[in-house]
Amino acid sequence: MKKKTSEKRSGTDWAFLASDGDEKIDYTDIPKLGADFWQTAQLRMPAKKESITLRLDKDLLEWFRASGQGYQTRINAILRSYMKTAPIPHAVREK
Repeated sequence: MKKKTSEKRSGTDWAFLASDGDEKIDYTDIPKLGADFWQTAQLRMPAKKESITLRLDKDLLEWFRASGQGYQTRINAILRSYMKTAPIPHAVREK
């Protein structure tokens, strides 16, 4: 089993990015946002996730882990996709 570390390594070359000033950034391909955009803009916070214990077949979990970091997010996305296409369970409908 892998050791959990709280420190994630970034693949970004921060020294290279810091060597150029912001004035060298080319913004010509980005349209400016007018006041009308900000009048209708809404803050959307991501939904909170709940921590659970889930038993999965060993080969299934190994397959997801082999895809690298973010495998739990991918499992969540697959389950959400299924949820959107499957019939709503009777118990959920009555809430």
